[in-house]
Amino acid sequence: MRFPRAAGILLHPTSLPGGYGIGELGKQAYQFVDFLVESGQALWQILPLGPTGYGDSPYACFSAFAGNPLLIDLAWLVSEGDINPADLEPVSRFPTHQVDFGPVISFKTAILQRAARTFRQQAQGERREAFDKFCADNADWLEDYALFIALKDAHGGAVWNTWEPELAFREPEALAAWRERLDEALFAQRYFQYQFFRQWEGVKKYANDKDISIVGDIPIFVAYDSVDVWAHPELFFLDEDLLPTVVAGVPPDYFSATGQLWGNPLYRWDVMQDQGYAWWIARIRQTFRTVDILRLDHFRGFAAYWAVPAGEPTAINGEWVEGPGAALFEALRDALGELPIIAEDLGRITPDVEELRDRFEFPGMNILQFAFTSTAENPYLPHNLRQNSVIYTGTHDNETTVGWYASREKVELDNLQRYLGPLAEPLHWTLIRMAYRSVSDMAIVPLQDVLGLGNEARMNSPGKFGGNWAWRFREGDLLPEYSAKLREMAQTYGRTEADEAEAGRPDWM
Repeated sequence: MRFPRAAGILLHPTSLPGGYGIGELGKQAYQFVDFLVESGQALWQILPLGPTGYGDSPYACFSAFAGNPLLIDLAWLVSEGDINPADLEPVSRFPTHQVDFGPVISFKTAILQRAARTFRQQAQGERREAFDKFCADNADWLEDYALFIALKDAHGGAVWNTWEPELAFREPEALAAWRERLDEALFAQRYFQYQFFRQWEGVKKYANDKDISIVGDIPIFVAYDSVDVWAHPELFFLDEDLLPTVVAGVPPDYFSATGQLWGNPLYRWDVMQDQGYAWWIARIRQTFRTVDILRLDHFRGFAAYWAVPAGEPTAINGEWVEGPGAALFEALRDALGELPIIAEDLGRITPDVEELRDRFEFPGMNILQFAFTSTAENPYLPHNLRQNSVIYTGTHDNETTVGWYASREKVELDNLQRYLGPLAEPLHWTLIRMAYRSVSDMAIVPLQDVLGLGNEARMNSPGKFGGNWAWRFREGDLLPEYSAKLREMAQTYGRTEADEAEAGRPDWM
């Protein structure tokens, strides 16, 4: 699917400012949409919205269907009477520039638990009817998710395969007994999801009404410690003890002599095909409830993926295994229609990956930070780009542009200087301008680059243990001059709303 020429900002909602330690779906989210409008932007790209697990990564969630309760706006719950304002004091212990996940999780979980109890005791009429309808409409994933999280909490956060065997193997009698035992906890989890989805749907509608489209993201694989694997073990390569037999990763390359061992369980694509890819259709349908455009992470894995025997210490001893290929995307198209999808096609890309991407006209990705390592043939240089693509200065996995520039070797800096010529503005604005004037249909820039921040504001350092996903911007950071400069660039290079309207804005945007 082809996209109109547009520009946007990459910012995950956890990075929004606010007083409770983490970004929320309240006033600051709506204000950020206003900033995008003032800046001539048409796209807000986010990371996956699921409930984060170990390491706080949005790419390793407890569910591929649920939302992250940490994003719930507490002020909203106060306005509805589910939270006593006194319960929100004091909050000064939270830093404003980053998320301190441990204390934030403890604080917000306790507050949300009290809100759920209040709602259960007091909600009547339309409020209770709306909640009951949400639970009924989403029961196909919500009931398993609520039970999974309630059981996980009851077992001190332990991975599901260490629970009692009757729970790990989902014996009906055991599940029924625990549902009765955990009745209050199950209600709380349903309430958290109800509040998350109604709050996010409010933000999304506000954005869409102002012609801002949400660009979402899903990882190709799911976490082992997730309701997805616990509830659907037949869809994954697991042994008789429900442990993975093969896991995901990528092979050794220029950047890593041992590859990357991700550890996610791998799909039984043969079983999924026999089921008409029902789980994937449900997953994609659910995700498009929350976004307008979808970025598929690790797209190459749909053509072929690197399978590593479980227990290997590195990713060296893996093998390439054929993925579902076009059959999956044909099934998705048949069930859901033509889908606005971006293919994350970075890394070692082979002709079969390009063929799969181009068969469905999915735009690929370009990263300007990768453009200056070699000669004029470098595929990421603006003069070599395809129109049906998305250009970024960097992504959540990259250094900020300011940090990247400070860490370059001389040869790369020389290539950069020759390509840019004399600089008329700071380097981060120069690269933003380069992205905007490229032929790529979409240009998306992390907010850190708009603000000109160094690597202290980096969102994620792959392979680094701890300290990721924490950056937040602060109240007052979005200066009017930034909006003016972005709007001027969007207008100059044909990425404004007016140009999109002339080109014919798709119904989904």
